[in-house]
Amino acid sequence: MAKYTEAKARANKKWDEKNKERKKYIIKRSTAKSFILNLASEDDLELIEKYIAQRRENLNDISSR
Repeated sequence: MAKYTEAKARANKKWDEKNKERKKYIIKRSTAKSFILNLASEDDLELIEKYIAQRRENLNDISSR
């Protein structure tokens, strides 16, 4: 993999500092996807499906207000 130039590294660092919440969201989403695709057992997947259903209900409740 090619190394970044100094300018690219500075630009990345500037973006990271300016977008801390977005970066945190992206990292957590990536971690969840990796867990589901690579490590989760059948029991884990069943629990995750329940969590997704709960989250959808919460989002529906919020959007219907």
